[in-house]
Amino acid sequence: MRTLIKHALAAAAPAESATVMGWIRTRRDSKDFSFLALNDGSCAANLQVVVDSNTSGFDELARFTTGASATVEGPLVASPAAGQKWEIHARRIELIGGSDPAYPLQKKGHTLEFLRTIAHLRPRSNLFGAVFRTRSALAFAVHRFFQERDFVCVHTPIITASDCEGAGEMFRVTSLKGDPDAKPEADFFAKPAYLTVSGQLEAETFACALSNVYTFGPTFRAENSNTARHAAEFWMIEPEMAFCDLQGDMDLGEAFLKAMAAYTLEHCAEDLAFFNRFVDPGTIDRLKFVVERPFLRLPYTEAVEILKSAGRTFEFPVAYGLNLQSEHERFLTEDHCKCPVTVFDYPREIKPFYMRLNDDEKTVRAMDVLVPGIGEVIGGSQREERLEALEASLRYHQLDPKDYWWYLDLRRFGTVPHAGFGLGFERLLMFLTGVSNIRDVIPFARTPGNAEF
Repeated sequence: MRTLIKHALAAAAPAESATVMGWIRTRRDSKDFSFLALNDGSCAANLQVVVDSNTSGFDELARFTTGASATVEGPLVASPAAGQKWEIHARRIELIGGSDPAYPLQKKGHTLEFLRTIAHLRPRSNLFGAVFRTRSALAFAVHRFFQERDFVCVHTPIITASDCEGAGEMFRVTSLKGDPDAKPEADFFAKPAYLTVSGQLEAETFACALSNVYTFGPTFRAENSNTARHAAEFWMIEPEMAFCDLQGDMDLGEAFLKAMAAYTLEHCAEDLAFFNRFVDPGTIDRLKFVVERPFLRLPYTEAVEILKSAGRTFEFPVAYGLNLQSEHERFLTEDHCKCPVTVFDYPREIKPFYMRLNDDEKTVRAMDVLVPGIGEVIGGSQREERLEALEASLRYHQLDPKDYWWYLDLRRFGTVPHAGFGLGFERLLMFLTGVSNIRDVIPFARTPGNAEF
């Protein structure tokens, strides 16, 4: 029976026999012995395999090159080498799949740019093994967080006819063959259809029946941006709560971030140590910072005044009515407030139509949660539950209320205050790992001009 390398390395006692399988990282030959470094992806550490002339399969050892896959069987014994508790003294080795000499992940440094060109192989590298193990662990943590709070998971549609953000940056889904004269009703769905940018609107319909729901799935944005923070395909976490206001929304968002940071510290310690050593030396301290410190809440107006009086020259201008940029958000968290910050009550004109209008009729009940090292990781709001106010907001944002008839129905039939937020899963991973480019926390990045693999 196969033993995962992470279990072999964590064994409490020697074993008379263990069978492990994995890929060879390196082979080092000496006069009487050869040493294989074997890794199966279950952990960051390699398992050292000692091979000698008495090992069955020794005559094939020359084929056990970097990148090849192999089975190793033998006793698990204490290792005299520093930094490793156990090693295997192989009784039998068997080559599963040989590796061409052109295998690109030889034992040397590789740039992230190069590794993106071999995304089908980069998970075998130390960095990306750590990234994607962490991604898997955090996906579980997300579901656990909401399930423990009695949220219902809802799978919202990937194909939609509604533009949630009203920005028009959506991918068209069509079965038409490029006929410029074809009418929309001739298309597959008999109307224009798109890949979703958010499952929020559909999640609201379920919140207005099941109280607390969340979505966790792929979303798409046709934004021609090549920054380190944007991708055309990404995953979103979107909780929605009925009978909830902005205060409750901020409470949940802040609790979620603290829980994700705490989970990473507890359950991803080995990979987190790798990030802290080789990616961002401040990673562990940043996560502890978020776990241990309370969030400060600032009205948008006050945040703008702080930035204007900061005595800093920012790349992007600071003025009331403009969106805060990453450099502004990081200044607030890292330099001025020295803690995570939740900014709320944004100007109406820079936020989407569905956010509840405040009594001043100038601001909406929106909030962004900002953390050190990244800036915004959560954006949310209390939704506009008043029918007439929502219809007016649609017109204000130059949207046709007829296109949102079903959304308006929620306000006709038993409307309730409700709130929610959206969180990009990749943005969360960047915060938790210290990896600075979104292309390096998603298995196969989709960006302008790039849909490889």
